[in-house]
Amino acid sequence: MTHQRLPQIAFRAAQVRQGEQAAARQLGWPMYQLMESAGTAVYEHLRSTYPTVRHLLVCCGGGNNGGDGYIVARLARLHGLRVTLWQLGDAARLQGDAATARDAWLACGGIIQSPQTMIPAETEVIVDALLGTGLSGAVRPDAAALIGTINVTGKPVVAVDIPSGLCADTGRCLGETVQAHQTVTLIGVKRGLLTGQAAQYRGELIFAGLGAETALKQAVQSEVSIIQSSEIQDLLPPRARTAHKGSNGRVLCVGGNQGMGGAIRLASEASARSGAGLTAATTHADNVLAILTARPEIMAQSWQQDSDESGRILSERMRWANVIVMGPGLGQNAWGQALYCQLNTLSDEQALVLDADGLNLLARSPDYKKNRILTPHPGEAARLLNVSVAEVEADRFAAAELLQHRYGGVVVLKGAGTVVFDGHRHMVCLAGNPGMATGGMGDVLVGLIGGLLAQGLTLSQAARVGVWVHSRAADLAAEVGERGLLAGDLFAYIRQLINLR
Repeated sequence: MTHQRLPQIAFRAAQVRQGEQAAARQLGWPMYQLMESAGTAVYEHLRSTYPTVRHLLVCCGGGNNGGDGYIVARLARLHGLRVTLWQLGDAARLQGDAATARDAWLACGGIIQSPQTMIPAETEVIVDALLGTGLSGAVRPDAAALIGTINVTGKPVVAVDIPSGLCADTGRCLGETVQAHQTVTLIGVKRGLLTGQAAQYRGELIFAGLGAETALKQAVQSEVSIIQSSEIQDLLPPRARTAHKGSNGRVLCVGGNQGMGGAIRLASEASARSGAGLTAATTHADNVLAILTARPEIMAQSWQQDSDESGRILSERMRWANVIVMGPGLGQNAWGQALYCQLNTLSDEQALVLDADGLNLLARSPDYKKNRILTPHPGEAARLLNVSVAEVEADRFAAAELLQHRYGGVVVLKGAGTVVFDGHRHMVCLAGNPGMATGGMGDVLVGLIGGLLAQGLTLSQAARVGVWVHSRAADLAAEVGERGLLAGDLFAYIRQLINLR
């Protein structure tokens, strides 16, 4: 049984259950054969990852996830490993295929024990087959206690399908949650493994289709995609040999209030590094010299509140631009509000990327526009939706949908497992690392997206390509370590990635 690259699409848990039944019918398999295949896939991954392991603890629950665990335990025992099996709840109450798997374990001499307060000292690897993808309510106290025991051991944990306690549809924790080192997800990738709190608990994500993944795709319609590196090559082909700067778009970056010039500088340079033909910046007068000195390729101009001349110059620059990036370092004082109001007169024909205080000002005066990209982090999303950050993080897919329906365009909900929603599909980015939690990263992202828009990509294309390039550049820059990663460290890698062939 070989493990495969992650497929491009992901599913709700109910869709996978529906699809696996259709796959079994199409393949002419009894459902128990799929369970045997699932247990075999997990066991083979475990042995390839931990080839010297001699003693397993397999923790089983009351559903089919527990049945998978019984199969892992049986295979391990048949191959000469010592196996301790803990059953959460009454093993006699198992039904259907899980009961068949239990009986096969007992038939080969296996013993079923109740969970103890201490993990056996000889345990080398723990298999989590407790709660599975059917979990929807809060984790019960007995399961929470066992999960807590697993988490404090420091032993490697292999989760079957999904870490117990994690919601398969949203990626939020439903109580105490297993911290897995690897998760072997089966038949179809569950979308809750891609975003939210999943990154903290899933460990390395392994996919085993069990020969049923094609039937699954035929049986159910997925609305979630994983952003792929291949999109870069498809959407950014080699340039014509006759290209000139006017061929590659014009971006105007607006922001940089007094004391916040770095934000607009980063956004402007990201636009230029993305391949935009021309990039201009409109900012506070204090920032112009610094920008021109550090990056003379950026055409920086000042904007003054209550100045007719500044207003005229900005209007001309707005008409000149194909794309406007607004928000980095904008601020919410009188200067920032006045600049936002002037920029907000844009028509729907002109593409806009809105970030940072641009989003906070939008939350104060909501409007709907089709031709823009919003790039909120969870705090900004919460203000836009007038809910708590916890509510946004509880279901990031739903939050992205609600933002798009309320404000229009394309939404980029940043965070671990950034979600891009264009009104039709969710696209999730699995690249990125905790080192990105530092000032200026969002400014680089919006400038990058703006530059891609200027080169002719659609809103949806620019959002997902920009998110992937940004996150992947951060991964490359963090190879020497995540701590101390700066937003400006991404520029060299951005240039490499947008020229992938």
